[in-house]
Amino acid sequence: MHAPETDYMSEEPVYLKPNVLAEPLIDQWYAWSYLIPPVQSAMYLANAHLKIMQSFIAAPKVHAAAVKNPAMAGGAFMNCDPSRTDEVRALMEDTKKQQRNLLKLAEDIKSLDLLLGGADGTSLEPFYSKVPDGLRGFVELFYDMHNNASFRLLEPLMYRSRYYDDSRQSMALSLVFEDGRPFVFSTPRLQERNSVHLKTPLNSSGLDELFEMKVRPKPASQIADRFGVDAGDKVFQSLFTNEPAHVDRGPLIEGVRVRYFGHACVLIETADVTILCDPLISYRYDSGAPRFTFDDLPPKIDYVLITHNHQDHCMFETLLQLRYKIGAVIAPRSIGGSLVDPSLKLILQQIGFRDVREIEELQSIEIDGGSITGIPFLGEHADMNVRSKIAYVIKLKDKSIVCAADSNNLDPAVYDHIRDLIGRVDILFLGMECDGAPLTWLYGPLLSSPMPRNADKTRRFDGSDCQKGMNIVRTLNPSKVYVYAMGQEPWLTFLTSIQYTSQSKPIVESDKLVDECARLHIKSERLFGCRNISFD
Repeated sequence: MHAPETDYMSEEPVYLKPNVLAEPLIDQWYAWSYLIPPVQSAMYLANAHLKIMQSFIAAPKVHAAAVKNPAMAGGAFMNCDPSRTDEVRALMEDTKKQQRNLLKLAEDIKSLDLLLGGADGTSLEPFYSKVPDGLRGFVELFYDMHNNASFRLLEPLMYRSRYYDDSRQSMALSLVFEDGRPFVFSTPRLQERNSVHLKTPLNSSGLDELFEMKVRPKPASQIADRFGVDAGDKVFQSLFTNEPAHVDRGPLIEGVRVRYFGHACVLIETADVTILCDPLISYRYDSGAPRFTFDDLPPKIDYVLITHNHQDHCMFETLLQLRYKIGAVIAPRSIGGSLVDPSLKLILQQIGFRDVREIEELQSIEIDGGSITGIPFLGEHADMNVRSKIAYVIKLKDKSIVCAADSNNLDPAVYDHIRDLIGRVDILFLGMECDGAPLTWLYGPLLSSPMPRNADKTRRFDGSDCQKGMNIVRTLNPSKVYVYAMGQEPWLTFLTSIQYTSQSKPIVESDKLVDECARLHIKSERLFGCRNISFD
């Protein structure tokens, strides 16, 4: 049942509704971490977004049919009515005109790759004068240990160049009433009658004021003035309510409370500290699927932990709505300057997070009542040289929790070394999405030359299967094992496009792991929806 509409032309304080969908956008495409750094953004613009729009314009009915086919879920097909082809064409032409600098930058990256293909192991110094003009002063050239020439980007300089333009950014607001949002990464957001587009940089403090209205009311006219919106607009007014959120979080027990919010999102609390890992939160609306929502989060989140730089673990849509209440973000350190491994710290700083702390393997951060330690995270990145991935050991009040995310146990000897360093483990969270997309699904737009199909099929974004997972379990010997990060929750279709059956490999393998744990008298289950987790 929907709350009655209210006239917000007055100065009466109101709340932001708990089902306001807030989609961050860049050039009207759903924003994620690779669309922030200038070079990666340029490559995605040239090699993904424009190509998808061109394909749709050429054959809109093919796209319309593909998005209805479950076998095509997550593919490069626009979920757009063919009748809107002219709007897509207008967006494409406007993008080409407005982003000429970035399109030329993408061409320069390919030219630089071609240039370095001619290096023969002798000094690279003569090559600097041949670097494309648009990249001069922004790259360092080098050889790897096998005399293959490559380059690294001087990332901080790129952010201060003409290539970084936060006027490309905006926020689309609308109301969501049910699960099943369409896949977002292949469809730009056209102007809809039921949405409000705030033309604003994602680092705007005005967004903090807006999202804080979920718990602290203020006149809607203040937000309208802040973003230049007509306060009398009916769609804008529909985003607000007089009714505050009514959620009883219950008293914290003496000790540690662990709550599962879906996918890889885990909240760990004591009376002194709150830690949220890989935030991805559902909105609140009438639904039969169990869930925690934004209402179930504490008033302040001291630490947000990011395990890796994938869309379903470093999710801007959730992070930006929590930014006003987050103390520090802990993120893995990247290689630095790599096309496939841009600095996560720099990315988060660009979208308004002031306290971002990088952590490395076996580095610890002391917190009230315990510590947060980074441990190695192997695999799940298609064999690319990506360093910005880390698993976490959280120790609080003599309890130990490991959030291993999508770790693929490629070398069990790693955990032999880890076991003696971290000691007893009470709870292990382990991802087992062991099918995984091929390399080109994520990194394809960053490549200057095509990936051979046979190689692409073998290099995947996959986590541990039963055998690999049980090697971790037997080595760390946790008291409880929870399989998570499976993308099954019905509110995640817009990110994962996953549709499992009982015969799907990740389901079969995780069922086998749960059964094997039971034979070892280790409590285990595959998590779904929401869960209060105890240490009993």
